[in-house]
Amino acid sequence: MTGQLPAPCDRAAALSVTSGGDTEHPRWILVATIAASSLAFIDGSVVNVALPAIGRSFTASAADLQWTINAYLLPLSALLLLGGAAGDHFGRRSLLIVGTTIFGLASILCALAPDASMMFVGRALQGLGAALLMPNSLAILGDAFSGEARGRAIGTWASIGAIASAVGPPLGGWLVGAIGWRAIFLVNLPVAVIAIAVTWRFAAESKERAQPLDWLGAGLETLALGLLTWGLTIWSNDRHLATAPLMAGAAGLISLALFVFHERRRGERAMMPLSLFASTPFVGLTVMTFLLYGALGGLLVLLPYILITGGYAPVEAGFALLPLPIGIGAASRLMGRITESIGPRFPLSLGPIVTGIGFALLVRLDPHASYWQTVFPGIAVIALGMAGCVAPLTTAVLSSVDRHHTGPASGFNSAIARTGGLVATALSGAVIVQAGAALLAAFHFAVIAFAGLAVLSGVAAFATLGSDRRSTT
Repeated sequence: MTGQLPAPCDRAAALSVTSGGDTEHPRWILVATIAASSLAFIDGSVVNVALPAIGRSFTASAADLQWTINAYLLPLSALLLLGGAAGDHFGRRSLLIVGTTIFGLASILCALAPDASMMFVGRALQGLGAALLMPNSLAILGDAFSGEARGRAIGTWASIGAIASAVGPPLGGWLVGAIGWRAIFLVNLPVAVIAIAVTWRFAAESKERAQPLDWLGAGLETLALGLLTWGLTIWSNDRHLATAPLMAGAAGLISLALFVFHERRRGERAMMPLSLFASTPFVGLTVMTFLLYGALGGLLVLLPYILITGGYAPVEAGFALLPLPIGIGAASRLMGRITESIGPRFPLSLGPIVTGIGFALLVRLDPHASYWQTVFPGIAVIALGMAGCVAPLTTAVLSSVDRHHTGPASGFNSAIARTGGLVATALSGAVIVQAGAALLAAFHFAVIAFAGLAVLSGVAAFATLGSDRRSTT
């Protein structure tokens, strides 16, 4: 997802790694990979809860608050595939240590930031660190185990990642209320130190014979996403098409076209092989992931902001989000078994529709009314619907392409989930810029839009998963 929860195909990235056999230190490898990955999961959720406090501290505009999130998501979305390829090229252990070190140092910079601009720099460096540590921690995990032990190890990683995601919002809310928002970044430091020390001591270096890194592709992708995000952020705050957002959008689209042209020329050596899109199911799953996780990412930014500005304490807003990761984690295992019996098409079609109903229920939200009557029903239904998507989506992505494409396919799906959150956050300024009754009305409009996106994502899955056409290159 966007930081608050593991993205749908993070687990698939570990499954797609060619196993080198059982490790001599299995428990310590689990500790290292879980600690490193938890940095990204916890940090995303605690920052969402801290947005109002950060805004007051820096007298920040709506655009500043959006970039507090998107300065992190932009490099994470754009460089996730390159981070995995760099690990194959230079060594996964080395890149995990480098990425975790960058994340830890960037957390210090965020905690000490004197103004919003320095905060953006720190958040961007955190995103860079996460883009290096996430794929390489999963690759180390997948490489260290084989057979049934690999499945158990990945299951343990996923379960503890879900727990970390659940703990994040209440922990962040408590830290903001008791100590201040700067503490949410300092809490990363002991986790980063543990991850680096354990990786250094117990993880063996592993790499594969890899093609030269696609630096130009990564640069064009980052430039395209950055320009499009900047244009959407300006537009959502001003709410009219001025010259600046139009020029940024046009330049972003040109950069995106150049990226696609460059990837086509590289063929199978590309960071994102275009042959993936010869698979109709893969295209449908990409559309579904972008729409569904974009809607969810937008909600996870706006909901705590609305609750806190409406009178909730930060810790109360954190606990308000708790049913979401708990519900997804509790029901996902059951949905995984159901998917094994009936296939992914119907869970991936019905799950988003149920999620859309949950979004629509939040049109009743009122921060001054009962949580159990106006917030919890929507959150519970969203959790139920998302539980129907997480495990089936991983299975569907892996089966939508040939075996030698499973690594790029799973990495791209994880990146596209975060890109959906990036775009949704860029558009959230249309809500955050409001105040009073207009703020609540804008939020109600947003959740209806989220509901529509969720339903469309289910339609995309239903329309494309019936086809068995896939890439054979």
